[in-house]
Amino acid sequence: MKENTILEIKNLSISFGDNEVIHNISYQLNKNEILGIVGESGSGKSVSSLAILGLLPKKISKINNGSIHYNDHDLTQLSSKAFQKIRGHKIAMIFQEPMSSLNPSMTCGKQVEEILLQHSSLSNKQVKEETVSLFEKVKLPNPERVFKAHPHEISGGQKQRVMIAMAIACKPNILIADEPTTALDVTVQKDIINLLKDLQLETKMSIIFITHDLALISEIADRVIVMYKGEIVEQGLVKTIFNNPKHNYTKALINSRPSLDTRLKTLPTIQDYLNDLISNGVVTSNERKKNHEKLYSNPPILEVINVKKEYITKSGWFTKPQHFKAVNNVSFKLYEGETLGLVGESGCGKSTLGNAILQLDKATSGSILYHGIDITKLSKTETRALRKDVQIIFQDPYSSLNPRIPVGEAIMEPMKVHKLYASDKERKEKVIEILNRVGLSEDYFNRYPHEFSGGQRQRIGIARTIALQPKLIVCDESVSALDISVQAQVLNLLNELKRDFGFTYIFISHDLAVVKYMSDQLLVMNQGKIEELDDADIIYNNPKKEYTKKLIHAIPKGL
Repeated sequence: MKENTILEIKNLSISFGDNEVIHNISYQLNKNEILGIVGESGSGKSVSSLAILGLLPKKISKINNGSIHYNDHDLTQLSSKAFQKIRGHKIAMIFQEPMSSLNPSMTCGKQVEEILLQHSSLSNKQVKEETVSLFEKVKLPNPERVFKAHPHEISGGQKQRVMIAMAIACKPNILIADEPTTALDVTVQKDIINLLKDLQLETKMSIIFITHDLALISEIADRVIVMYKGEIVEQGLVKTIFNNPKHNYTKALINSRPSLDTRLKTLPTIQDYLNDLISNGVVTSNERKKNHEKLYSNPPILEVINVKKEYITKSGWFTKPQHFKAVNNVSFKLYEGETLGLVGESGCGKSTLGNAILQLDKATSGSILYHGIDITKLSKTETRALRKDVQIIFQDPYSSLNPRIPVGEAIMEPMKVHKLYASDKERKEKVIEILNRVGLSEDYFNRYPHEFSGGQRQRIGIARTIALQPKLIVCDESVSALDISVQAQVLNLLNELKRDFGFTYIFISHDLAVVKYMSDQLLVMNQGKIEELDDADIIYNNPKKEYTKKLIHAIPKGL
């Protein structure tokens, strides 16, 4: 190993059963460096990193060949007992999903204390002081409160900070951060990135930062490795890779994310780049203006007037109930064929507003007019009939599909409820037609949800939604957990369906880049209220409110 190198991976190959998933990869991590590893789900970036910590499942995985050298020790040859002295102490990891990585039955403080008790000789009192000090270091508000809190009592960004505190507790030489900002608000993501950079500057530890977002890598890393199908296809300085990518896969990762400057008619996907089928058609400002003149010349399909949604919380027998306004006096109009973007941080009220429009959670006060009829006053029977016209695409398609029902049956189910088509035979034909329409084959009809990838499941969710031929669709964070290229495919599909069937969308997301690309009008929410409402391009180019400026400033821009 070179003097400046702290970790070296040489010719590493890993198999699961008979299937080789990592093919002969080699790279090194230098001292006092942040190395980015980028690639989509299934590229092998997390598996190769778990191998560094000896966390591959013993019975089903196998390192076929190669070595992982840390300070002249080959980690592939270490026993489980020897690994315990290194794991969490010399090499630590921040896992992707803090909620499932933290123990729900233990307080956050106890979980960090556990690491310190395992790897240090501090007394119980010193361990508590060190834990609170770590919580201060990772900029947790009110560290004493977080110390006593259980994971469900703090926000997603705070949970991620607890995970970071746990990872840096023993001052490791190497920190592996596996997708530490996925599904976080863009502003919280920016905070976490800045925090990791500050900690790295202070401690001089080396960081491996894993993500599927190349723009994010540009904000934090010195060098980057690009992985595709278990191989390293490109590596080098971040600036070099960004400004002069050699491999088509790298080009696709950079360009599949919606641009903030130009609006392409179709976003390029990985396959487009690999098959050299790039379409550079741009929606001009003149085309957009003409489309808007046509859209807004008709009466609105939906009118939201002074809608409020209030929750009442009561924590004990003798305490006064607390009133919390999740949606506070919101009014706007939505026009047929329009996409209204609804953006804001977690807790701003955007999903609550979506649920009120869908009549899943009734508004406390105000009116919601659909084609001039106030749907807040409908009977149960009338509301059920309305469900055919107003549908939702959920954020997590896996939990919204019944795991015991084949996907074809799941798509047919709402057709039966609303008595569409004369027979099951006719319904099945229609389902196969819809599956083809969303890019899936009829062979998938009898398969179960667990047999599909995340992107395929989202297409099934979309198929189920459009099966009823709705007029208005609420897309609630429906692309937030998808890889960049899969996200591009789904966004293209939503735009195609809108064009072909005349759908009207309310597109809810915390990702302002995606919302700007999709939207005609943009509604920015903060603490239950509307901050700004205008044309998406106008708001992005000239935000009036500080809150909107903060959201735009936090978007990873790339180099």
